[in-house]
Amino acid sequence: MDTASDISEGAREAVRDTTAAAADASSAIQKDLQALRDDLARLAEEISGIVSTRGNAAWTRAKTSMDGVVSDAQVKGQEAVDAVREISDNFVDAIDESIKTRPYTTLALAVGLGVLLGATWRR
Repeated sequence: MDTASDISEGAREAVRDTTAAAADASSAIQKDLQALRDDLARLAEEISGIVSTRGNAAWTRAKTSMDGVVSDAQVKGQEAVDAVREISDNFVDAIDESIKTRPYTTLALAVGLGVLLGATWRR
């Protein structure tokens, strides 16, 4: 019976050793997982900081560019309005001058344009 009790005692020791090894391994795995979580959290913070910094810089550059484009568009728009006003003023001045110097010719041209526009409008 010594042999059975020795075997039983050996099996108990093996189970204790295995249990202790499993507990140690489990503890080590948990520590490694926690370290990995901490590293990932730090990495996420660093990436967030980089994206935020570069994103802010890109937004600033884009906003500056857009402000320049809007300003240029306003200037070009004002120039176009001024050009249209100048053309309309010149046209009105030309018509006034034509009426003063050649009233019948101007009247005939106006009637001819009216007839022409009326004919094209009807089609």
